[in-house]
Amino acid sequence: MSQRLARPRRYHGAVGGVILALALLLPWPAGAALPRAASVPGGVALVPLGPSAGTAAPPRAWFGAQPVLVARRDGEWIAVVGLALDTPPGRYELLVQPLATAAASPAADGAAAASGRAAFTVGAKEYPAQRITLKDSSKVDLSAADLARVESEIAEIRRLQRHWRAADDTDLEFILPAEGRMTGRFGLRRYFNGEARSPHAGFDIAAARGSPVRANAHGIVLASGDYFFNGRTVFVDHGNGLLSVYCHLERIDVQAGDAVVKGQRLGLVGMSGRATGPHLHWGVVLNGALVDPQLFLAARGAGR
Repeated sequence: MSQRLARPRRYHGAVGGVILALALLLPWPAGAALPRAASVPGGVALVPLGPSAGTAAPPRAWFGAQPVLVARRDGEWIAVVGLALDTPPGRYELLVQPLATAAASPAADGAAAASGRAAFTVGAKEYPAQRITLKDSSKVDLSAADLARVESEIAEIRRLQRHWRAADDTDLEFILPAEGRMTGRFGLRRYFNGEARSPHAGFDIAAARGSPVRANAHGIVLASGDYFFNGRTVFVDHGNGLLSVYCHLERIDVQAGDAVVKGQRLGLVGMSGRATGPHLHWGVVLNGALVDPQLFLAARGAGR
């Protein structure tokens, strides 16, 4: 691609309060297929928020400063909370506000305006190590220019990860975005050429170069770009803080602002960026945290 990042169209940056107001006028799904609960670093905590009634809109919840997806299941509101890989084990709380007092963010009215808090516990998890040898050492020992580029890209990616768009139709049951052999599990503690690097915050599907990469659920393309480590990448916004990320593509077939349906082709498998062979790196972001994508797959495709 000729440009490093295709930015979202303007309507994605609409005032959050306006988006929320419109969302609350829409009917909320009677039930949702939730991801599998795994209240550990890199996992998803399912936190009960109380009973739902009729077609009432959900309460609002925040984990720290980040809004959290809330879904209805079996007559109850459930907060679906993403837990970053660096989350320490322990007890945590969500700030919860019912519809009557919900604000655009907890900072708007302060914690005193909250009607309650919902507690949950995060357990410990030890992920295995993975050692990778790269012939191109420039992808490990970065030049000053490459380091500056990477730092700029990381800041942009983190901004995208915090994106929020209220939606009433978020699909929480994903399909695999590519056909192939899984070669890198989520959470692996990685060593490149013997040097410790960031954990593997997605999972890899090895596939032939040029194989199709498909949207794991419907949504709107938030951005696409060509990054130093991730290569050609597409970000899809599924609403309510849930994003999917597709990296190392050979080609990108969509652009920011495109509406996509589950199974639609987004691009082709490649090995752009830092990669040792053709594969798809698939990531999932929930309330700003990179979490295990396998938790969102139907049981038949989620074997460990």
